[in-house]
Formats: sequence, C-alpha cells, structure tokens
Amino acid sequence: MPIRWRDAMSLALYGPGGFFVSGPGPAGHFRTSVHASQAFAAALFRLVSRLDADLGFPNPFDVVDVGAGHGELLLALAGLAVAETSEAGDDAAGSAVGGAREPTPAAGRPSPARPSPVPLAHRVRLTAVEKAPRPDGLPAEIGWVDEIPDRITGLLVATEWLDNVPLDLAVPTRDGWRYLLVDPRTGEETPGAPLTPEDAAWVAHWWPAPPPNSSIRNFASEKNPDSAANLLINGVEGRVEVGRLRDEAWGGAVGCVERGLALAVDYGHLRGSRPVGGTLAGYRGGRQVPPVPDGSCDVTAHVAMDSAGAAGVAAGGGAYTLVGQREALRTLGADGGRPPLSLAATDPARYVRALAAASAVAELTDPAGLGGHRWLLQPVGVTVDPLMAR
Repeated sequence: MPIRWRDAMSLALYGPGGFFVSGPGPAGHFRTSVHASQAFAAALFRLVSRLDADLGFPNPFDVVDVGAGHGELLLALAGLAVAETSEAGDDAAGSAVGGAREPTPAAGRPSPARPSPVPLAHRVRLTAVEKAPRPDGLPAEIGWVDEIPDRITGLLVATEWLDNVPLDLAVPTRDGWRYLLVDPRTGEETPGAPLTPEDAAWVAHWWPAPPPNSSIRNFASEKNPDSAANLLINGVEGRVEVGRLRDEAWGGAVGCVERGLALAVDYGHLRGSRPVGGTLAGYRGGRQVPPVPDGSCDVTAHVAMDSAGAAGVAAGGGAYTLVGQREALRTLGADGGRPPLSLAATDPARYVRALAAASAVAELTDPAGLGGHRWLLQPVGVTVDPLMAR
C-alpha cells in the first residue's frame, strides 16, 4: 500500500527491524567522517577545548552526539580528554584540588584569565542519542538515550543525522503540488494528496522551482516496464524534498542547548542551487543501491542547510555559520600537509606516521567525498568566530 515518503523512511530506518535499529549500524555499510579517521575527532576535540574555555569551564561540560551510531565519536573524544589530562601531568592533578590549570596547546587559544577547577576529562558528560539499543561493551560513562536531553551546556553535534530525518517528497501535477507516495515493498511511486499549507509554504520559500502547472507529468503512464526500480531512480523532473520536518528537528535540537554550540555536519545544499530532481539515495554494504524503503538499506537525502539554520535561529539560537568541511578541519588543525621528505631520513617511523595522518586528512577533506560536507554552526550564548579561528 503506497504511503507518504516520510512514513516510509521512518519505518525503513527506525521501525521494528529498521536499518538503523538492527544489524551492524552505519559503520557496517558506509564510511562517515567519524569512521574515516581519528583526525576528525581530534579536530572536534580542539573545538570542544575552545568552547569549554569560552563557557568558563562548566561542570559538567556536555557533549551530546545525535545519531551516535555505536558511540564511536564519543569514545574517541573521551580518549582524547584522558590523554590531555595525562599530558598535563602534575598541573592537572593540582587543578583537581583547586589549583589553576592552563589549557593545553590543543585548545589553540590564548590562556584565559579564569582557572579551570577540574580537568575536562573529569567534567565532561558524554551522551549518545540513538534509536538503536545500547551497544555491548560501551563504557558506563557514556550515556545512552533515545531523545535529545534538554538543558545542554557544551556541544551538541549531529554528524550525518539530519540527512536521515524522514521527509516528504512532492511532485508537480496539473492541479498543483502533491505528495509523492511510495510502496515500501517495491519502491513504486504515485502522486497523492495536495501539500498542506505549511509544506506548500516551505516549498515556495525554500525550494524555488517552476510552477507545478509548467511541468506536467503523467506518472501512471510513464512507468518503465524494463526497470525493477521506481520512478525516483529513473529520474523525475520537478520533484522536491520537503525539508520542513528536518527544520523542526534541528530547531528542537538547538532549543535544547542552554549555552554552547549546536553543530550539524552533513551533505547539503542552499536555496540558490537546489539539486534538480532531489538527492534521495540508498546505500547498503558500501555501495549505492536503489532507495527502496523496505528496511534493507539506508535511505538518505541531502539537507537544506540554510533552511535548517533559519529554523535554529527561530528556536533561540544565534546567527548560524556555514562552512565547508575542508575549511573547518583546516581551521581546527587538520591541514593534511605532507611531512617533509627529509624527515624520512632522520626519523623514518615518524615520517610514516605523519604520511598516514596526511592521507587520512586528505580523505576527510576531499571535495568529491567527505570533504563535500557542510558544517552548520549554531551558537547559543557564545560567538562562533573565536571558536573557529586559526
């Protein structure tokens, strides 16, 4: 039975036996920035350190990972916090009993006048937000919840979360925009009811497109009998991805931050260059597959980043900043530069390690891959510019 795409995505991804709540999780099917390299976590840790100082070293300092997979990013950040404390040595130990502690060089900022009462490793509160069950063996200090907690002071990060928030698709017909319905078993699509006023207003403002009556298509007569795929894969001009529900999701996330920063990292697009026909796609086992919403694959669509940012402002966040992942990571110290060849002669082991690190950063910053991500930074009670300064 055909249903709206948002319902089909919800069931396929998060329903009983859905793609993200059963099986190996995202890491078993595709590489995200979190899985690709420790350099991504190291860059985020520099951002955490800067934000911690700007907030006056709160206790606790929250790091909330929305769409956390199996907790890989939080595990990496926890390890970096412990390593920072170990490197601080006696200074860190002294701070635990009230002594002043200077931020480590990883913070990348001038030393603040305010002392840190306790090392970050002893103040950080790590929380994973995920619909899947808690993984076996995850350390107890990492919380596991299925809804975003409120009253966050610190960093809320959502890496490739918004692209999996279910959304509707719409198509132009002779009598106006209509929702696109899909059969979850086969992927076959048909036009449904007219858009609600709220979704029609979103499309009119955020996804400029030819008027519906200028792109008339007879869906029933244009099915490809030689294809087992649906019309989406064959291509349909004029279809749009209605991002209003994603705006609500991001606005809700930003609204949970009392002080700090909300950061979304995702593939996305802007109002002046929305992709013709949309971006809905499927992935399974490291390969792109037809996006049939039967629970067997990831079903994803790129994010209208400017629309989400505006929703964050409406929810109480500050003016948002959009920056490409390549620029963001380089700003936070992951420049991907190759080590000097002379190092190979003087310290071969160090040269090999540095070369491997540079290769990992190159993957994260490749504009044709993970480097194509956009970072949406939404501050609450802080300023973005000092946090992202070189």
